[in-house]
Amino acid sequence: MTNIILCGGSGTRLWPISRTLMPKQFVKLFDGKSLFQLTVERNSKVCNNQFIVSNTEQYFLALDQLEELGKEDNRYLLEPVGRNTAPAIALACMALDKEEIVLVTPSDHLIKDEIEYKKVLTQAQELAKQDNLVTFGITPTFPETGYGYIETKPENDELGILNVELFHEKPDLAIATKYIEENSKLSIQNLPLKYYWNSGMFMFKVGVFLDELKKYSPNVYDASLKALKNSSSDDMIRIKHNDMLAIPEDSIDYAVMEKSTKVKVIPSDIDWSDVGSFDALYEELPKDENGNTLNNKHISIDSKNNLIHGKDKYIATIDVEDLIIVDTGDALLVSKKGSSQKVKQVVAELKKTTQLHNIHLTGHRPWGTYTVLEDTPGYKIKTIVVKPGKRLSLQKHFHRNEHWTVVSGTATVTVGDTTKLIRPNESTYIKMGEVHRLENKGKIPVVMVEVQVGEYTGEDDIIRLEDDFKRN
Repeated sequence: MTNIILCGGSGTRLWPISRTLMPKQFVKLFDGKSLFQLTVERNSKVCNNQFIVSNTEQYFLALDQLEELGKEDNRYLLEPVGRNTAPAIALACMALDKEEIVLVTPSDHLIKDEIEYKKVLTQAQELAKQDNLVTFGITPTFPETGYGYIETKPENDELGILNVELFHEKPDLAIATKYIEENSKLSIQNLPLKYYWNSGMFMFKVGVFLDELKKYSPNVYDASLKALKNSSSDDMIRIKHNDMLAIPEDSIDYAVMEKSTKVKVIPSDIDWSDVGSFDALYEELPKDENGNTLNNKHISIDSKNNLIHGKDKYIATIDVEDLIIVDTGDALLVSKKGSSQKVKQVVAELKKTTQLHNIHLTGHRPWGTYTVLEDTPGYKIKTIVVKPGKRLSLQKHFHRNEHWTVVSGTATVTVGDTTKLIRPNESTYIKMGEVHRLENKGKIPVVMVEVQVGEYTGEDDIIRLEDDFKRN
């Protein structure tokens, strides 16, 4: 069985922790591991392989985090632009054997009851072998308006297998409350529940899913097949930009699951959360005796039940309760608990004027990381870490000069036609418009300080002349 892991999404409801180029699935929130890593660890106990579907900007994050887990020989499919879940799943399935059973999961969900999880996966696998499309319904515990719902009807009460009546989009509070009330009446009568949260997880044979996709959404099927045939496939499958745009944007629910007669639902009490808001995150984090999330730089004076997130600064709270306080160095969020769904409105405002929705002070690139120490009109100061065996693209800038000073390791630096070694406490100067590159041929990371001086020091002032990581 293959685990298709969907890595799309920017997790804007967890801003400023989650940004477009470092979305929530890759942020290490739980005992030094990310939701993506926890997904891989959990599913690799029942799946033989991982097939990662990601965009080009997040591929190397997945690669690095899989290396940390010691997971090798993974397959990758890179989308230049997202077109929702139906095309993502279709493209991955088209690259697999039709008899292969796949477990399709998001990369950003938390499942804590792994014993029960393994049980429902075993049950789902038997249903998938019988050519069913299986989805997993989560028992609702309150009228959540941030999830989709699955309306079901019983097929086999003894086995707990349900058929799908309808898929419902995220409801308003009144409708969600109605769903919970109907479930409560059924529960009192010891009858199967009617409404479940849509987990976004699926299991099926590749060929069965593709046949149903072709039957009910032929436009998605045909465009996806064409895009896969036109893709480049060296160490991974890379879909071309125009081919991806030609695929209709659609979810697997709309494209297949709402229309197919082969869909089965397994009620799944697996202690599941999509960690889709700070309120949800608060419930999952360890807390002190006053209900504040654990943070060794939090000074609490008569403060209770607060989510406190921040690593670089001390955060002191006095006589406050039920707050969300998140500090990331370049942004500070303060919210009442219960209102954190409105964070996406903050992100919408930020997109009008800044790049704070897009990237952290520390940016992750295929060659390593950079951290902005200071950014003012006229100059910017960064630290840059280049991993062993990696190099920056051959590039030039039109609006800035750069000074590089190596702090650790030995850098191979090309400036114009000259290549030389720069050792600790040595530096070089790169004039505006001059072609340059830095490479680490050593066995330890190269750490350097970069000072940019010029009328414009934005990250987009770069012309790549040669790049190891191909872009469509």
